Amino acid sequence: MAVQGEPSFRESVDLMFKRATALMDLSPGLEEKIRVCNSTYTVRFGVRLRGEIKTFTGYRSVHSEHMEPVKGGIRYALSVHQDEVEALAALMTYKCALVETPFGGSKGGLCIDPRAWDEHELEQITRRFAYELIKRDLIHPAQNVPAPDMGTGEREMAWIADQYARMNTTDINAKACVTGKPPHAGGIQGRVEATGRGVQYALREFFRHADDKAKAGLSGGLDGKRVVVQGLGNVGYHAAKFLSEEDGAKIIAVAERDGAVVNEAGLDIEELRQWMNGHAGSVKGFPGASYMENGAEALELYCDILIPAAMEGVIHKGNAANIKAPLIIEAANGPITFGADEILRAKGVVIVPDMYANAGGVTVSYFEWVKNLSHIRFGRMQRRAEEARSRLLVEELERLSNDQHLGWTLAEGFKEKFLQGSDELALVRSGLDDTMRTAYQAMREVWHGRNDVQDLRVAAYIVSIGRVAQTYKSKGL
Repeated sequence: MAVQGEPSFRESVDLMFKRATALMDLSPGLEEKIRVCNSTYTVRFGVRLRGEIKTFTGYRSVHSEHMEPVKGGIRYALSVHQDEVEALAALMTYKCALVETPFGGSKGGLCIDPRAWDEHELEQITRRFAYELIKRDLIHPAQNVPAPDMGTGEREMAWIADQYARMNTTDINAKACVTGKPPHAGGIQGRVEATGRGVQYALREFFRHADDKAKAGLSGGLDGKRVVVQGLGNVGYHAAKFLSEEDGAKIIAVAERDGAVVNEAGLDIEELRQWMNGHAGSVKGFPGASYMENGAEALELYCDILIPAAMEGVIHKGNAANIKAPLIIEAANGPITFGADEILRAKGVVIVPDMYANAGGVTVSYFEWVKNLSHIRFGRMQRRAEEARSRLLVEELERLSNDQHLGWTLAEGFKEKFLQGSDELALVRSGLDDTMRTAYQAMREVWHGRNDVQDLRVAAYIVSIGRVAQTYKSKGL
């Protein structure tokens, strides 16, 4: 979303990139090679729908092939255009490098309102779009692996995977051509929740460090923290749900397209989601909360944590000075413009940047890709062996207690939990938690270790650009 008087989304990404590289020792040639987008393919294709041929425009952009395959979602929205796709592809490059998934950055988009078409029509459109990309190796397990994004989900990814398999009947790794598939079609447990879960893990890691909390003027843990969420789509919903149900945070406001609902005592996210499902996505009229007609005003409420989880550019020069949250975590891609970032940094607001905060999706997509290539679900080989070893230990403890008359017993529920081996979902969550912790620590080391780095965004760019540069250097560039 372009904001008047400010750089475009793509220009903002480049400006943030240059702010970081000014503090790095890169040759001008290598810096430019990392910054530029390698290629963008534009396709215009026709599909016969409702008695006539409808023409659609789609894009697939490849920002960097320092590692292959390249990775990045496909979004369906009327706002899709080339500059946006290229900016998102660049963010994917830096994001993958930051969380150490072995991918380059890519992104795709189709200029369409998915709500304007029924399921059968959307399948026809998706399959034709996939066909145009597949025949040019822009969808391929070893070269370019899409995933869901705004306006797409498991259903669309299943259609794309099936289309690839139809066109590549002897490719044993066909399912790895795309991630974010439903589990029964080669997907992985925990992928739908992954980006929202990653936001939760990112905040947990932030709150483990007293120095970092102090920079935002916060203390204690997540319990009781007042949170405003903008956008209750897949990412915002899961982040809000997990933070409120598992960490005790209070979601005091949720902003959506048609306004915002506010309750200082905390909103029940599951009830709000069910209300929206039954009211065409609207939050208006949700019982037990006050309604704000202008949802953007919810961004300016007093709170501890602000989570923009929808579109880019929602915090801009026009409203940045009014933001009262001391901590912002970017669950969406590019929700803060370059101009707003300057204002917020000057105010001392701590921003957990998008390339880290919403990396949960690509991290679990990586796990799914590995699962598809290995042709075995996680946990299948070791789960029962883990349970057997744990049972031996518990039985020996119980024997010692009985034989030695020690008089102690295991805590209630301990035995059941300890004897449960790790299934796929547990392993996915463990891997995601480890990834988010490790990536945060890499950013934090730069943030606290260098006097010329004042914020986490610059630290994140320095870490990721440095890793991309090392890979290019190892290739002889």
